[in-house]
Amino acid sequence: MEHDHGHGSHKGGGHGHTHGAGLANAGNERRLLLAAALTTVTLLAEAVGGIISGSLALLADAGHMLTDAAALALAWLAVRFARHPADWKRTYGFDRFEVLAAFANGLALFFISAMICYEAIQRLFEPVPVLGGTMLIIAVVGLVVNVVTLLILRHGGDPNLNVRAALLHVMSDLLGSVAAIGAALIILQTGWTPIDPILSVVITLLILRSAWMITKDAGHILLEGAPSDIDVREVQKDLEATVPDVQGIHHVHAWSLSEDRPMMTLHALTCDNIPPERVAAAIKARLKQAFGVVHATVEVEHCECADAIHTPAESCGGKV
Repeated sequence: MEHDHGHGSHKGGGHGHTHGAGLANAGNERRLLLAAALTTVTLLAEAVGGIISGSLALLADAGHMLTDAAALALAWLAVRFARHPADWKRTYGFDRFEVLAAFANGLALFFISAMICYEAIQRLFEPVPVLGGTMLIIAVVGLVVNVVTLLILRHGGDPNLNVRAALLHVMSDLLGSVAAIGAALIILQTGWTPIDPILSVVITLLILRSAWMITKDAGHILLEGAPSDIDVREVQKDLEATVPDVQGIHHVHAWSLSEDRPMMTLHALTCDNIPPERVAAAIKARLKQAFGVVHATVEVEHCECADAIHTPAESCGGKV
């Protein structure tokens, strides 16, 4: 029985990934830091304006922005940590930190949404006076800053899960500013203050679906779920049908370190006279070509599977 753990593949693939990811992460880091700074300045203005005007929509938006400033700071820290090289304790590196940040930011959106809904219900039963003019001015300023921040984060290519979570926070702020502007205009025209908490709830409900998607995707990666575009059953069938000298594929496991780093391990059965290195190299080439998997560990077997040592042995040369 021969074993090939594919260390060379890991090393080479890791270098290519690090170079490409390093450039992308440098851009993400700058954008996230600038977005966090802009968000912090705006949340202070909205908090002061909300207190002065008595607007829940403004205070809700400021609350969003407080969470979002923290979320953007966390996303920025995640990018910095992800740049650190692997060490003997964390042999896969720190890429997963960005996924963890995205998961935390998604959960934060649920918490803030619940708080805003609770406060809005209280405001509906106990209305408070709202200064529509002050509310409108601050909301417009907040909208402009949110648009600028959104453009900053969207610039520079497809965002990863961490940046998308940060984008979702900024998008929720932008919608909150739109709601505050709408509420201010209605209050100025009609004096009907319940529109303020009503629009706050509407905007909160709009962002919950996206928050769920971010949290679900990040949670799937953290739970070592298979990448969405990889079906391990199809991988097994494909390798058995296309790779020469492979008699059987089993124990196929697929997961992701981060959104763009799929990993895989599998066992391959072959004949005694076939060099295991040749089989492993052919399997890795097929995985890269057909499924985009660069990091794979392949265990080549000539007879009995090492993991089935306590079960009746399969006959050599047969399918497992």
